Amino acid sequence: MTSSELWTRETAERYDAEETPASGPTLDFLAELAGDGRALEFAIGTGRVGVPLRERGVPVVGIELSAHMAAVLRRKVDEDTLPVTIGDMATTVVPGGFALVYLVYNTISNLLTQDEQVECFRNAARHLEPGGRFVIELLVPPLRLLPPGQVAVPFDVSERHLGFDTFDLVEQVLVSHHFTLEDGRYRRGNSRHRYAWPAELDLMARLAGLELERRVADWDGTPFTQDSPKHVSVWRKPTA
Repeated sequence: MTSSELWTRETAERYDAEETPASGPTLDFLAELAGDGRALEFAIGTGRVGVPLRERGVPVVGIELSAHMAAVLRRKVDEDTLPVTIGDMATTVVPGGFALVYLVYNTISNLLTQDEQVECFRNAARHLEPGGRFVIELLVPPLRLLPPGQVAVPFDVSERHLGFDTFDLVEQVLVSHHFTLEDGRYRRGNSRHRYAWPAELDLMARLAGLELERRVADWDGTPFTQDSPKHVSVWRKPTA
């Protein structure tokens, strides 16, 4: 069982049209860490990252909670080329060891409890070979943008989309609200996420036996600072 909200068939069908493809720096970063080894993607979704990474020669295996998202991926690549197991990223185990486990695009925040996020780190460590790396891409909680007494922050105000986050500061949960213009009408959607600070993730990693190796502000290696809106963090499983 998992607290993650399950992506529906409707969401899966429009996902690729609404999200940007994986960038060259993202694929370069992950391919370098994988080296000659295998990579496991937690929450592989429609294969936005896993499919082009596989095309670069990295053997990729995926875990995905939503069968609808996995079905879209399956139209792009067959099971023998990129195996996918339906299950949650905190407890599902697949065979073999991996040089790289990665979880991108803020997806660890889909786990809505701290306990499940801790188990996600432990599951990553469980799959890693000694010396292997676990990579997470995650937004830094934008709490500095909250005016006193308010709990809402806009993140996109454009012609076809209005987006804002509301925050529960006690539970560390934010809800992303989306209003998307389609055929003259707005389609409303929302999703819940548990935000976590980089230091909290580092403690989760330590509990799983992993060590912080690197933290940057983006896939291109930009240094991480107090003003960075997101981070890409790499933890390593010790060799002994």
